[in-house]
Amino acid sequence: MKKLTALLLVTMLAISSMALVAQGETVSLTMGSWRSDDAEMVQTLLDKYQELSGVAIKFEPTQSSQYNATLRLQLDNGTGPDLFYSRSYAVGQELFDAGFAMDCTDIPGVKENFPASALDAWQTPEGKIFAVPFAAVSQVVYYNKAMFAENNLEVPQTFEEFLAVCEALKENGIEPLSNGIADDWDILECVYLGMLPNYVGGAENRALYESGEKKMNDEVFVKSLEDFAALAKYLPMGFESIGNSDGPAMMGNERSAMFIDGSWTCGVWDKDYPDLEWGTFAIPAPEGNQPGICFHPDMGITGNNATKYPQEVKDFLTWLASPEGAQITSTYLPLGFFPMIDAPITFEDENVTEILALNEGKVMDARFVWAKLLDLYVPMVEQLNAIARGETTPQAAADVFAAEQAKIIAK
Repeated sequence: MKKLTALLLVTMLAISSMALVAQGETVSLTMGSWRSDDAEMVQTLLDKYQELSGVAIKFEPTQSSQYNATLRLQLDNGTGPDLFYSRSYAVGQELFDAGFAMDCTDIPGVKENFPASALDAWQTPEGKIFAVPFAAVSQVVYYNKAMFAENNLEVPQTFEEFLAVCEALKENGIEPLSNGIADDWDILECVYLGMLPNYVGGAENRALYESGEKKMNDEVFVKSLEDFAALAKYLPMGFESIGNSDGPAMMGNERSAMFIDGSWTCGVWDKDYPDLEWGTFAIPAPEGNQPGICFHPDMGITGNNATKYPQEVKDFLTWLASPEGAQITSTYLPLGFFPMIDAPITFEDENVTEILALNEGKVMDARFVWAKLLDLYVPMVEQLNAIARGETTPQAAADVFAAEQAKIIAK
């Protein structure tokens, strides 16, 4: 069946290509994205697609912090790209509701080849799918294997053991962590939201907080913030001025033993610090809690309703939604970005395979605030930073979370 699917897909692309040649027309599409760091790799992927289909696609990324505003301005002015990366949940749906993003519900392979957990991130409450899931990321702990061995430390299996490892490193004059709060977003997204599935659980439990049935100052949230406060004691000296981009350098230059970050950083170590012997482990759950992991649906790709080439755009999305397209895509995606298709995908890099294997046996969920509580983002960052600086307590922070949660639900 897989061979038949591949044959049909190649045949479809070949027919489309021959039709274009017969018409004497060379189709060239553009693709917008916030992943400017990936320009070379993604363009190589798109060139591979051109070999298969005859359709050229030029990758035109924007800086991540400017992407949402720039893309909206382009779409409003009728100058938007033919294809573009779609944020998950509410941010991506906003462009669909405004009539810019294509309805991808009937793109061949979308409903058949992706699990509900992947589609949910790009699906309206009415069941309309507004992008093809492209890649997910996870939040993990990177660690220096040599430092662990030299200090007789094992990979921690519980959060209590994690704190004990941090304490042992600190007693031996080693900075346990290289995370800071200067950039705000990573202390929330990578550290705290990376921890949270170990306390809240999966999407079904998250939904209870989104509806207000559960309050964000209950014992679950207070416990998660107490553990965050305990971990924050092991942030490095001067953590207030340390940003996310400083973390790899600290660990890579052996100024710290661990760095909590996204799977997307896994390609940095071998490239910039080839002598570093490193590994990863999932942020461990407190003893007695079911282990969880933040596996976040990060990137989807959709078409622009205003494109001059709707069929060619849909052909590309169909290819992206096929097991064959996903396997080829996995070769050219930056390390640490994982296709979400419900099909076996093999990776050339063994570290990537090991990181993905951390999902096994754990409850997986997206970043807690992304689906329906995004207005909590800034208040949560502020409270986490205040906890790290010793300016508030876990209970007080949880009460702020609950108050903001109530405001969002009341809207």
